[in-house]
Amino acid sequence: MDQSTDAQIVARVLRGDAELYAELVKRYRDRYARYAMHMLGNREDAEEALQDAFTRAYRSLARCEDPERFGAWLFRILVNRCRTIGARRGRRARTFVSDDVALYDAAEEHPAERSAWREEIERALSRLRTEQREAFLLKYVEELGYDEMSRLTGAGVSALKMRVMRACERLRELLSDVHDDREVRVERRRPEVNDAKPS
Repeated sequence: MDQSTDAQIVARVLRGDAELYAELVKRYRDRYARYAMHMLGNREDAEEALQDAFTRAYRSLARCEDPERFGAWLFRILVNRCRTIGARRGRRARTFVSDDVALYDAAEEHPAERSAWREEIERALSRLRTEQREAFLLKYVEELGYDEMSRLTGAGVSALKMRVMRACERLRELLSDVHDDREVRVERRRPEVNDAKPS
């Protein structure tokens, strides 16, 4: 793996070493693919957004004002591509979450229940308004600060805080019944404790 900084790689690519751009793709592909999948809900759309973002970044590389922050610049491009593709398809994006969501612990004792609970989280996230889902994912999955979120989305910090707060409230509402049902199932499955002392 090349130990050069992003800025050094960008400079070398701009000087003609185009093949080195693959190192930047390697550095950011997995994480950014995850975000695209969360926002767009299927691999085909996510791959399209990701490829568009890398292609547009390559073609516009000379306009990257701060090459040391190439990753953030590329991420802004990806956010915009996700929005465009989601809107163009004329549907609300379904969200598939493979990570632990910060608001809820999806751990279960039984794998089937864990899978069912994750599906409920996915369904709940897909019912959020697009801007709320985007803000929630940027905050709790990508773990960005509000200033960085603001630079990526163009929304003000106070608006983003409100979106995250409303997303959390809506998720609590959507998942509360499911969570209560899960607690009941766990309680029913718990064996009774026999306090009698052995004779």
